[in-house]
Amino acid sequence: MQKKPKLGQHFLSSTQARQQIVDALGDISCCTVVEIGPGRGAITDILAQHAKHLVAVELDRELAPVLAVRYALAENVRVLSADILKVNLDDLRDTSNAEDLVVVGNLPYYITSDILLWLFAQAENFSRAVLMMQEEVADRITAPSGGSEYGLLSATTQAHVHAEKLFSLPPGAFSPPPKVNSAVVRLHPALRFVQLGVERQPFLNFLRGCFQQKRKTLANNLRAAGYASAAIVTALHAASLDPSVRAEGIALDAMAQVFHALAAEDFQTEK
Repeated sequence: MQKKPKLGQHFLSSTQARQQIVDALGDISCCTVVEIGPGRGAITDILAQHAKHLVAVELDRELAPVLAVRYALAENVRVLSADILKVNLDDLRDTSNAEDLVVVGNLPYYITSDILLWLFAQAENFSRAVLMMQEEVADRITAPSGGSEYGLLSATTQAHVHAEKLFSLPPGAFSPPPKVNSAVVRLHPALRFVQLGVERQPFLNFLRGCFQQKRKTLANNLRAAGYASAAIVTALHAASLDPSVRAEGIALDAMAQVFHALAAEDFQTEK
């Protein structure tokens, strides 16, 4: 009987998918590659052949020692037994030269959003990432504004990176097979805060308030966040938005306009 994974892992078993994921990273011969959750080493085996320096970060305390023994003679491979959410990417960089750092991984479904937010917070420390996740999440982070799939995670993602969905994988590509399809997404850092003229954390906090109740209008969510009704009306008008619009219907540029207009109204009120 196959041993049940302890941490909700679904190990990649498709040889074709393994190679596609590594190919999606591009040339890694001069890169430090950080692999999130190498598991049984399905992708690690290929990465080790091509990466200049590979750091495989594994949380499972049974799998990590096995991997360490497996790659003990590979001078370019380091197995780190750690929680990826507590790791600073810059600390993993090979300091022997100014090489790029790239990230790859099969993300556990139950902490996919947490890992994405962790990665976004370190967007200045990596040049690209190729990640496998639940297809539903992949569709959300790549969704354009105006559709039902667009939400807080979509807006947060697109404020930090350019995300593109590369291909889907059926449950049969994994062992044990999950109950849903997966997808592989490639991310390139593309921080938009300077372009939008906003400070990162205040704007992210603002977005959180805008999407707090997805079925409510933006105006109602902003009222719940503590903004005055008159200021909201003025801000929506300044951004040329309909008073009944929902946050899912607003692109980041327009959302930044609302943010600026509300900040100006608050300043005037304080004066």
